Amino acid sequence: MTTIRCDIVSAEAEIFHGEATLVVATGELGELGIAPRHAPLITRLKAGKVVVTQADGSQLDFAIGGGILEVQPQVVTILADTAIRADDIDEAAVKAAKEEAERVLAGRGEAMDVAEAQQKLAEVTAQLQALERLRKNLKH
Repeated sequence: MTTIRCDIVSAEAEIFHGEATLVVATGELGELGIAPRHAPLITRLKAGKVVVTQADGSQLDFAIGGGILEVQPQVVTILADTAIRADDIDEAAVKAAKEEAERVLAGRGEAMDVAEAQQKLAEVTAQLQALERLRKNLKH
């Protein structure tokens, strides 16, 4: 089986470095699936999920806050604004951030502007979805 190296990095740290048989990410125009020998590509990513399928068939879930995906012949690189593994997400903190962003968007908050609130809401929604996928996978 062929694999491609996958690197997921954020401004804070390297989140993942390893071999993958498939990398699925949320692009601006929809989901992208990158397999070994994919054509070179650079595209922007929006806040959403990244799923890395490893050679043994296991899947790792990540939530990102947007960024850039670059595909080269031997490596897929995701340069994320923010990134976190699904199993490292603090659900209580994410729900609190979601409520604050929704309050701002409803016109009842003042801590952040509307654009910042929309971005924050997209990030925390992606994190909650990653948690849901993780829980679903653990049940199987």
